[in-house]
Amino acid sequence: MAAQFILNLFIAALWLLLQDEITPTFTTFLMGFIVGIGILYAMHRFYGTQFYLRRVFSIIRLMMLFNWELLISSYSVLKQITTPKLNITPGIFTYKTELKGDWEVTALALLLTLTPGSVVMEVSEEGDLFYIHAMDMEESKDAVIRSIGKFEQAIMEVTR
Repeated sequence: MAAQFILNLFIAALWLLLQDEITPTFTTFLMGFIVGIGILYAMHRFYGTQFYLRRVFSIIRLMMLFNWELLISSYSVLKQITTPKLNITPGIFTYKTELKGDWEVTALALLLTLTPGSVVMEVSEEGDLFYIHAMDMEESKDAVIRSIGKFEQAIMEVTR
């Protein structure tokens, strides 16, 4: 992935140098970068790796997914807080993850902890089992499990 990006920068710099301009401009470099994206996309199957912008779009998608889940869970917590009588049943449940590797497991644990209403209390020694505290077991457990599944899929797109 890094080699494709460096090659794209090289194509953009070459484009900038081959243009007949007295003073180089950023727009010329940007146009060369876009042309480089097209060239690299046409030739990415020869590199043996996936096209590097696919991972960039996956990272953007993960950030947007986190922001959406943060908004939804914040609304849920706010709704619980503003009710006159708290009608919640907090609890702890376990979740077995498909993620492998320290980076993937840590990213999922941090994303879950940052979303209100759930906290990752512990991760098993193998890294495949999460112990999660949910604010309301009846309502938020299903929402937390759905968001975990979305986060897992997005993390796998970024890392694999």
